[in-house]
Amino acid sequence: MYNILALLFKYIFIVIIYLFIFSIIRLIYLDIRGIEGIGSDANVYLKLINRKDSLPFKIKEYYFIKEVISLGRHGDNTIVVKDPFVSKRHFQIIEDEGDYYLEDLNSANGTYLNGDRIFDVVRLNDGDIIRVGQIEFLFVDR
Repeated sequence: MYNILALLFKYIFIVIIYLFIFSIIRLIYLDIRGIEGIGSDANVYLKLINRKDSLPFKIKEYYFIKEVISLGRHGDNTIVVKDPFVSKRHFQIIEDEGDYYLEDLNSANGTYLNGDRIFDVVRLNDGDIIRVGQIEFLFVDR
């Protein structure tokens, strides 16, 4: 009697362990899928080049780009950065038929693309480096 009961509890315990492992794998999968985003825009993003901890303000390491994003100190921007060298509305990135364009919004300190200050709307390419204030981003379009 005790042998049958012990065997039954052993199998129940094994099933519980497998369910636990399955739920952990499922949560990891959903988390990774959420980070990557959905659709073709999931492969277009800005990646912070600077070390986050070296900057005197909070910033994320990745910003996924939708149709239009803007960066600046003001709260109505898509990316809000409390860098004193960044204007309230510093730049925006616009998507047009699969191409992405960078536009400086008359910022005081300028927006730099691959080391050159931009004055007009410029098409972005995979691997371009955007610098504003103390921040450098890598534009990724995969």
